Parts: sequence; structure tokens; C-alpha cells
Amino acid sequence: MTVAMALDRPWVAPELTAVNRLPMHSLRHDDRLSLDGTWRFQLLHRADGEPTADWREIEVPGCWTMQDTWDRPQYTNVQMPFPGLPPDVPEDNPTGIYEREFDVPAGWVGRRVVLHVGAAESVLIVTLNGHDVGLSKDSHLAAEFDVGAFVHPGTNTVSLRVIKWSDATFVEDQDQWWHGGITRSVFLYATDNVYLADVKAIASLSDDAETGTLDLAVSVGFADEPVAGWTVETRLEGLRHVLRGEAPLPAMPEWHWRDPDADLMTEHIVGGPFPDPERATAWSDLTRRLSPPREGFLQFTVDVPGVEPWSAEIPNLRQLTVSLRSPAGKVVEESRLRVGFRRVEIRGLDLLINGQRVYLRGVNRHDFDQRTGRVVGEDSIRADLVQMKQFGFNAVRTSHYPNDPVLLDLADELGLYVIDEADIESHAFQSTLCDDTRYLGQWVARVSRMAERDKNHPSVIAWSLGNESGYGANHDAAAGWLRRYDPSRPLHYEGAIRFDWTSDQTVSDITCPMYPEIASIVAHARSGAQRHPLILCEYSHAMGNSNGTLGEYWDAIEGTPGLQGGFIWEWWDHGLVQQLPDGGRRWAYGGDFGDVPNDGNFCIDGLVLPDRRPKPALWEHRQLAAPARAVATPEMLAGGELEIQNRDPFRDLGWLRAEWEIAADGERMGGGPVSLPAVRPGASAIVKIPEVGRSDDGPGERWLTVTFRTAAESPWAPEGHEVGWSQYRVGGDASPRGSESGAAPLDGEGRLTHPLLASPPELCLWRAPTDNDRIAGVGAAWTAWGVDRLARTVVGIERDDRGVVVRAELRTSGGHLVRHEQRLTTLDGGAIRVEETAVIPDELADLGRVGTVLETIPGLEGMTWFGRGPHESYPDRKRGARVGRWTTTVSEAATPYVKPQENGGRAEVRWLELRGDEGGLRLTFEPAAQVSATHFRAADLATATHDVELVRRPETIVHLDAAHRGLGTASCGPDTLPGYLVGPGTYRWSWTIGNAHR
Repeated sequence: MTVAMALDRPWVAPELTAVNRLPMHSLRHDDRLSLDGTWRFQLLHRADGEPTADWREIEVPGCWTMQDTWDRPQYTNVQMPFPGLPPDVPEDNPTGIYEREFDVPAGWVGRRVVLHVGAAESVLIVTLNGHDVGLSKDSHLAAEFDVGAFVHPGTNTVSLRVIKWSDATFVEDQDQWWHGGITRSVFLYATDNVYLADVKAIASLSDDAETGTLDLAVSVGFADEPVAGWTVETRLEGLRHVLRGEAPLPAMPEWHWRDPDADLMTEHIVGGPFPDPERATAWSDLTRRLSPPREGFLQFTVDVPGVEPWSAEIPNLRQLTVSLRSPAGKVVEESRLRVGFRRVEIRGLDLLINGQRVYLRGVNRHDFDQRTGRVVGEDSIRADLVQMKQFGFNAVRTSHYPNDPVLLDLADELGLYVIDEADIESHAFQSTLCDDTRYLGQWVARVSRMAERDKNHPSVIAWSLGNESGYGANHDAAAGWLRRYDPSRPLHYEGAIRFDWTSDQTVSDITCPMYPEIASIVAHARSGAQRHPLILCEYSHAMGNSNGTLGEYWDAIEGTPGLQGGFIWEWWDHGLVQQLPDGGRRWAYGGDFGDVPNDGNFCIDGLVLPDRRPKPALWEHRQLAAPARAVATPEMLAGGELEIQNRDPFRDLGWLRAEWEIAADGERMGGGPVSLPAVRPGASAIVKIPEVGRSDDGPGERWLTVTFRTAAESPWAPEGHEVGWSQYRVGGDASPRGSESGAAPLDGEGRLTHPLLASPPELCLWRAPTDNDRIAGVGAAWTAWGVDRLARTVVGIERDDRGVVVRAELRTSGGHLVRHEQRLTTLDGGAIRVEETAVIPDELADLGRVGTVLETIPGLEGMTWFGRGPHESYPDRKRGARVGRWTTTVSEAATPYVKPQENGGRAEVRWLELRGDEGGLRLTFEPAAQVSATHFRAADLATATHDVELVRRPETIVHLDAAHRGLGTASCGPDTLPGYLVGPGTYRWSWTIGNAHR
């Protein structure tokens, strides 16, 4: 009889979290046999279905949804992927049956053997050699089972039944793809019958940050009857003496049972008199299998002088070795782990690391791969964390479950603060399940097992009770367990503070809201009612072309006591590589696999594309997080002085080098190294660069740029990796206009003609909506107003000795009238200057842009500009782009957002040249304009999906905008700030078109 049948549909029994699953621990047992690789597999339609003879092969670890089965990925955010109420799930329930053989190593005979399944979504039932072994729920934590009683020498057969939908699905309703399968490694390991069961090593730091304290709790497991004389030794790197202790004999637990055949249902205690010796023996064997291992606990505390603290900046680690010796003195097992001495505490309104207030520059991260779904390897995780470090992040939140354990090993090593989050999100039923006693065990089990697995990692600075699950008694229970188990770390849970940031808290030690407006967090910090540090658990939603006002968030955070950072949502665009019938491929999102219901492209909301290429917002973050800055007033610059600020809390500037450069209109005029003084953490010093004070001689805009780079190779960056820059204008003038010489050529409708233009320039008030525009409803307003369709009527053409003035009225398809005037003048040398005025009526309260659009002849692919670059930038996301002269191609200037939308803008452009084989044109702008050049019309971007390949036009469409709307983050969060809106009023701008310089 199977476990599933014996327990009568365990996949819809929320009170049941596991059967025979061993306690969670933090040790790696090295005597192991990997079971990763190819397994026999079949996918059933029902959880209680029986396999047939129809087997295929599948890779483990792997999502079956990504391995060509009839069950495909499905994406939902809040809504459940099927109808109904908890805990019921559909009868049509994809269920994978995995089988394979393995040979037990000869040296394992008579030893304790454990099966480890790293993660299975969402119910795992284990059978070995036809024997029921156990059951586990939790898609993101490992399950282990003692299988020593079921294995035998030679060939063995293990079978894993993985059920996709269960009562647990309702508390795994995270904003992500639904998959199915075994997503982390599977292996067997062996120990002796007396073994190291667990080590809890909490390394703390004294107030003076010079002395560490190591609190150790070592559990020794006895698979058989305990025997005295076993000892434990611990050695800490850098500490001369060894800690030793004898493993105490554990007390025999009392296991009660009732004889189902006894008339009076008499209760007996295991070990007491049994009415039937044969049945008593069978019951004793069963209780041994069901009971947890009997363990002896040893505790050590040792003070360690002269420690080097662990921090994200300087991740100092020491090796701790724990050895188990037999009564004869032989080492039978040894475990090694790394500890870092650091202190985490909350004092007043500050979260302190080693006594220092540290800004958390964080990002949320899912386990994700564009080809394998939820299956990630160490190399992939390392690449994630290295890239985070390179772009200025010092913290990661494991949204919304414990990530692959390798992530914490690497965070310890590379230096990242981690908010470790339990696998709890009941978003669709967040107001009910948190108080549902049937789910109490799941809440406590998921939180406690996470902490038991990850307790020894110095990178973990706070525990999170999950995400978007309301707030109820189940959270209180889990928090109570966690506070007693690990008082060394604060607790984090947004649901507890969601509706009252000033409330009494028993669950969250941090005020950790999602997507608040900047004004609201500043007002809270200034209210006098703030009770906890405010750290945004999610903000600046990175969906499509987004992350506007990120700089303003950090202005508020750095300028307001009580605000201490946050975690951008999120790291990845979750686009899955999908093969199309025509042989092509695309990055798929919700609905692309025929999945219903779905939430479309809301999963395409990361800072990196699915292939890990950085989106432009990453450069914005890197500059905002720069560890050093050069600050100067005009008076300081005139005297050749700069103030170098060290913005790190724990290290001096010795790990950096700096260079200065002065450029005129983007052409380098001079430069050299900056001699960085030994600036202490958080301090500043003055440096002198005499050339800066003499830099305003000659024509052209003069800009000073100071660049900071790594002075040596590190585990996360090569030598010379740029970490930030500062830039100041130090004099010079813009290029002269040129003198006027006459009227410009016009067509019969009073529009400019030019041999390098394929069509005349036109007024433009509309942009292809971004995801933020679309979801916030702004794009729909533009369509309703009809600003994408302007009917032009010429009302007057006047000529004078300065040129020609063309007055026109443009009426939107929604009936709104826009007045437009152009003065066109030919200059000496043949260039034409266009001075424009547009009067926007009050009804058009929020436009995408006000500017000019023109289309060149084919072949002008080369692109050079003087303005902000080199990457894409917009009015509310341009701090990471510096002023300079940049060269690329029109094709490369576009940003390939997964869902086509407005892209490719460059801010504060003074001039732009487009070149082809036969020459090119030069456009200059007064004042500096928001400019983009692309081979796609905005209308094409607005109507296209990722389902089709956009047809690239041979012509180049250039937008030059006097005003361009900010991006904001309104797909989930606040819109851009009022100062970045484009509203009614009078707009004036001018531009010049001529031949590009040879």
C-alpha cells in the first residue's frame, strides 16, 4: 500500500507537512552518491494515477514543463492557476513518476543511508525497492529520508512521485511561473550510525568590533541505542586551542500508541508490556522509522580576540571544523563550514551592521534560467551575484522562498547582505489562510526549516516570514518560534506593517513597505511616529522601460534619517526560451504556452534580460550606489580642487584608483591619475588637480570627469572595473550658430524639404507606450485624446528677410486643437535652422512628448552624438549616463525590451550625426533635447508583440523632443514625479539640419 493511499489524498491535507522526513540541518555530508542525470519518467494526469509501461527519459534536476511534456509552464501573479477554494485542487493534476536504479557502494553496508531531494514541486512521495519511505511538501527546501532500512547491496530502485497541485500550492502563490518537477539535486549520502546531525554556529561581534564570540551547538545523532564515550572537537581557523566535549546520552522519548485490535483501545508506552510480542516488535520497528533521530547536544561558547569582522564590503570568513570521535578516539566524521563574525541589531530607527548604519542597496531575486526554468547551477548563481556586486548592489532578498543554498555560500564569500525569505505566499487567499489552523503547521514548518538550514550564514542578516500572505495567527506562531530559535537576527514581514507603519510589532522589526511614493516615506520619517527602520522590501518595478525616479528615491533615502534603503523588484526578466513552429525562438511570457489563466508579460520585470544582459536601469543604479564621489563647487573647480568622499561604512579608499579627464565637446583635452588619499570610511579629503582650474580656455563645452575603478582584481571584479564617476562642467561655450542667409525650401503644404529626409519633419505628441504607461492607463488616455493621429491645417505662411514662418493648427482625432508655428531659416553653408513653438491645450494634461519627428533617407546607420550616454537615458533616469561624445549604430542604439515599447532615448543631446556610405546629416539642438534614432516607427512598437519580428525600416526615424515624459514605475508603484510630466502650455525649441562634418 502506498503512502498516498494510506493517508487518503495527502495532497489535499494541509495539516500534513511531511511523513518520515528527517529534521532540517545545515551540514554537508561528503560521502555521497549523486542521482542527478537521466531518469525514467512518465507524466500522469492524476495524483493517484498508476504508471503504465510507457516510459520516457527526463533529466534531473529539471522542470518537466521545460522538457517537452504535455504540461507546459503557466504564469500567474495573484490569481491561482485553477478555480476553487483551499485546500482543494483539480482532479486533472499533473503528476510525475521518476524512477531509476542505483548501486549501493560496498562500504555503505550497515551504515546509515539518507536520500536527499533538493526540491520538488509541490508534493514529493518516495518509494524505495517497493517500500513506502515518506512524503514532503515545500517546493523550495530539501527533503531527506533515512532509507537505510530499505536499501540492500547491489542494485536498488528508487521511485519519486511528484504531484504538481496540492494544498501547499495555495501558500506558494508567488509571482512567477508555475512549473513541475524536481528542481534541485538528488543524491544519497551515508554516515556511521553515530553521526554529526547538525551544527549551529552563530558568530557574533563585540561592541568594539575587535572581539568575536562563537556560540556553538553540536547535535550528535545515534541511529542505534546511544553509547557513551563519543566526543566532539571543534577547531576555528586562527584559534590555537581546540574545544572538546563528550556527547551526552539522549533521553529515550516516550512514544504512545494504541492497539487497534484491543477491545479497550489500551494505551501503551513503547518499551512497556505488549499483549502480542510479534505485533509489539512490528510496532517498535515502525516507531523507529517514524521517530526523529535521537541526538545528544553539546554547547560551546568561546571568545575570539582580534577578529576581522565580516561585512558585504570585506567578507572575512574563517573555517570551522567539527569532528566526531568514537570512544576509541577515531575521527569518524568531520564537517567544515565557514563563519563570519558580525553583529546585526536594531537601535532606535537604525539597522546596524557591526555597529554601523548601512544603506541596503538591494534587489529581489528568483531562482531562474531562461532555458531550464527554476533549475539553476552554481555558475549561474555566481554570475548573478558577481553582476549584482559590479552594479553596486550590496543586498539581495530571496523572493519569495529560500533560494538554492549555493546562493548563501556565495553571498558569504562575495559579500552580500541577505534577507532570507520563507516559502510562504498565499496571495490569492491572503486574508484567510494566515488564520486558518489547518495551515498552521505549514507556516511554522516552512519558517523553521529555512532557519535551520541557513542559520550559519553571516550573509543572512534578517529572516522574512514570507510575502503577501496577509497577517494572522500563523505568522505570530512562526515568528515566536523564530525569535526563540535565533535571537541574533531581526524579523522582516511586510504584511504585518502594510496598513499601519506605526503599529506595535511582534512580527516585523523593520518597516518594509512595497512601492510607496517618495513623499510618503519621507513624511513617515519626519512624522515623529516612526518606530522601526524603514527599508523598502520592493520598489522601483523594473518592468520594461522603467525605474524612473530611482535617483529621487535615493535622494530621499540618503537625506532622511530613518530611511535605509530598499530592494528593487527584481533581478530577472522571466522570459522563457520558446521554440516557434517556424523554427524561430522568442522569450515567452504568460499566455505564450496556451496557459489560461495568465497575467501576460507582468513577469518580464527585471533589471537584466533573460540572457543576463543588463537593461539601462542597471547603469543608473550603479552610479547612485558609487562607493566614492568627487564633489566640488564652482569656486573649488576654479582653484583646481575636488573633495573626494568615501561612501563606504567599513573600508578606506585603498581598494580604488581614480583618473580625471577634461573634454571639450566630447573630445579629450587632457587627463591623468588622481592621487587618492587614505580616506577613512564615511570621511572625505581634498585633492588638487591644477589643470582643472585652467580648463575653461577655448571653444566647446568643457567637462571634467573623475572615474573610480578597482585597483586590484577581486572575486567579483577584474582590476580596472569601473564602480562610478563624477562629472562637472568647467567652462567653454557651445558651438556658434552661424549667420542667416535666407528662406528654407518648403513643399506645397509649408513643410521643410531636404535631400537627406525621406519625409518632412512633423510635430509629435505621442510615444509608444511603455509597460508603465499601458498599465497605469496613460497610454489609453493618449489613444482616447487621439494625439497619435494629428490632422494638420496650414493657417498662414509669411516670408521676411530672416526666412519663412509657417503657422498651422493640428487637430487630434479626439478633437483637441494644438497650435504650431515654425520659423525656418537657411544659414551660411546651407544648414537650415528650425525654430518651433507649440501651444498645448489644457485638455491634453499628460502627454508622452512634445517635439519633432523626422525620417531620413535609407542608409544612415552610423550614429554619433554629444550628450548623455552611452546607454539609453530619460528625463527621470539619466544620472547613470554622462555627458560625452558617443558612437554606435542606429540598430544598436535600441534597447530590445521583451515586449516592444518606447526605447532608445538619449537625454540632453546637443547634436547628433547620422552617417552612411555617401555622407550624412548633422542635427543640432537648442536647448539640448531628448533624442532617439530608430528603424521602427512608434506606431509599430505600440501595436507589436514579441510574437512577430518587427520589420526594420531602411530609413531612420529621429525623435527630437523639447519635453519628454518621465518613465516612473507605475506598472507596480508610483508614477513619475510631477516635474517630469508633459502638460499643457507653450513649448519652444529649435534645431538645425545640415551635412555631417567630413
